[in-house]
Amino acid sequence: MKAIVNNKIVNLHAKPDTTSELIDEVLYGMVVDVLEFCDESWVRIQTTYRYEGYCLKEKLLIDEEKSLKWQEEAKNVIIQNFSDILAGPKIQSTKIATLVKGSFVTIVEDSELDQEWAKVKLASGEVGYTRSYWVRQTISERVSEEEFRENVVQTALSYLTTPYRWGGKSPLGIDCSGLCSMAYMLNGVLIYRDAKIVEGFPIKQIEFDQIQKGDLLYFPGHIAMYMGDGLYVHSSLGGNEVSINSLNENHPHYRKDLATSITAVGSLFAKELVH
Repeated sequence: MKAIVNNKIVNLHAKPDTTSELIDEVLYGMVVDVLEFCDESWVRIQTTYRYEGYCLKEKLLIDEEKSLKWQEEAKNVIIQNFSDILAGPKIQSTKIATLVKGSFVTIVEDSELDQEWAKVKLASGEVGYTRSYWVRQTISERVSEEEFRENVVQTALSYLTTPYRWGGKSPLGIDCSGLCSMAYMLNGVLIYRDAKIVEGFPIKQIEFDQIQKGDLLYFPGHIAMYMGDGLYVHSSLGGNEVSINSLNENHPHYRKDLATSITAVGSLFAKELVH
């Protein structure tokens, strides 16, 4: 049974209990698979990137037919940190909803609108308006490798200073793997949600001397995105926010604890490392 995430941010827990560990967040408009109805309040779900956890049933629109239709139609994603969906195409209009970066909507064609506003449809069927430059079509065609590498780094950098949140995946708070997975998702690629390389996902291990911009650095329990010139961007529990550090010991933002504990380097543009 498929369902649509029908709240701005829905917590995904390790157990069907609001006090259990937050392991992920699913964002508005994402389509998930309902694997199990635990009780009247909780369901176990699986995301499109094959992550499983428990969430409150009331946060989902559980309907197979509507979900499949939405999955086909919702080809637009919010790219602004926060985007108000308004009842009309003017800033004074009533707010219908507020969505965060990574949420999915459908753009409704309307030739009468100017370029400032986009008419969008929500999962509920309700129609509203948001700034046209705050929403874009999801990426279906692969750009050049060079352009992708630049885009994914710039997307990760757009979360700079976002507070660290265990299990977080939005501009309200994000963790290390949330940052990297969202940067890739917003550029059309689904990677594994946790800080490790997993078979069946597109990131493959490479040698350290092959590392390029946009590749991923793996540490014990941590992941970062390489920016080039020895720099990397990451969401660090120690730093409490998304920040930039360096692998160069002569750089003022050098972190010895990370620079000396790299366990793997992963890339979208390489065959799996042969040992």
